Amino acid sequence: MNVTLEKVGELTGKLIVNVVADDYAKDLDKQIKEIGKTHNFPGFRPGHVPTSIIVRRFGKDVKSDVINNLVYREVVKYIQDNKLPLLGQPLPVEVKEISMEEKDYTFEYEVGLSPEFNIDLTAETVPYYTIAVTDEMVKEQDEALRERFGAQIQGEEVTEKAVIKGSIQELDAEGNVKEGEDAIQVNDGSLFPYYFSDKEEAAKFLGKKVGDKVVFNPAKTCNENSAELASMLRISQDKAAEVKSDFEFAIAEITVVKPAEDGEEFFNNVFGKDHVHNAEEYTAAVKGMIASQLVPNSDNLFRIQAEKQLVDKYGNVELPTEFLKKWLIATNKELTADNIDVEFDKMLPSVKWELIKGNISESLEIKVEEEDLKNFAMMIAARQFAQYGMTGLSEDVYEDYAKRMLEDKNYRARISEEVADSKLFHALMAKVNLDKKEVSLEEFKKIAEEVQK
Repeated sequence: MNVTLEKVGELTGKLIVNVVADDYAKDLDKQIKEIGKTHNFPGFRPGHVPTSIIVRRFGKDVKSDVINNLVYREVVKYIQDNKLPLLGQPLPVEVKEISMEEKDYTFEYEVGLSPEFNIDLTAETVPYYTIAVTDEMVKEQDEALRERFGAQIQGEEVTEKAVIKGSIQELDAEGNVKEGEDAIQVNDGSLFPYYFSDKEEAAKFLGKKVGDKVVFNPAKTCNENSAELASMLRISQDKAAEVKSDFEFAIAEITVVKPAEDGEEFFNNVFGKDHVHNAEEYTAAVKGMIASQLVPNSDNLFRIQAEKQLVDKYGNVELPTEFLKKWLIATNKELTADNIDVEFDKMLPSVKWELIKGNISESLEIKVEEEDLKNFAMMIAARQFAQYGMTGLSEDVYEDYAKRMLEDKNYRARISEEVADSKLFHALMAKVNLDKKEVSLEEFKKIAEEVQK
């Protein structure tokens, strides 16, 4: 078999594959014999079917599969051996009809070639903005941590985040407790006013004490969401959809959170054993925690600015536009000859970035190893468990969860792409000149808005 590349233009060409009978004869014979062994033919014992009958019935299809598979392997091998910088995938010039009579074949594939880039990352200076951690941020984080690790106690009055228990009774149009079989009554109801969508309804409970009665409108607390109403009032969703009236809540119990106080137990709960020993170290650690939480914002803005800067500088290259349009139509159902021109213009910046990114990844030797995927999946697992308050679990738990994630091909592909992008931008960050600037959160937001325009 002979595979050659014929240049048609500066960035386009044809892969020409010449196939002769000797290239596929052995595979074809092997497949025909296998069919004779595995298929039942009326009137013949397995393995004793004349070859002519098998060929007459299956020959054309088998020959087509054998040749197509052979051509595919050889084309891939030629591309890899010659390191062809292809854009998209080879497109067949025409679909070849395979017959049992014809012996030799010539297949042709259109190909698009990537333009050459000469990217000097060491000459690039990219801004890197860090967000200044303020005393107000530290105060808010401290309050959140003390509340999270605090103790639930009985409260004397309803505070903003209190949980209250008591009876819920439906009122009639005159404001009296409704009676009768259709009256809605819940003797052991629970409310968390902090999560009411209508803050005026939530405010009705603030400062109230055990024994007090509060008239409120359940439908307003949840924007008339029938599922939430059904859960609150212990009724069906169909019935909840009709509830618009006021109810009376008689407070029987108030539960509030007593914020955690400084001490070994609190410090260990937040930062792990023996990492923090006193109030000064705790404040410094909280500040470091916030700074660490803000890093992804800085990294994401760097990504956007670096990508834009590199595309602006190196993206003004010629592309095999007509080939790319043809390839996109062939591989995307939503693209047609009628809309490809408009859609291609929208896609062009991302196409150029993918080319530049590929060039950089190759020059910086960015590789995604199995260990990288595992570590990233474990990080996702730890984050998901933490959302449910499950922290400090054994590594085996995270590893098992990560393993199951990576067994899903689609999930694995997404993780692989994220890891590759992360490694690329961290390598970029180490290669370019960083113009580091510390700004306030408000300044950072303004910069990000301007960049994203």
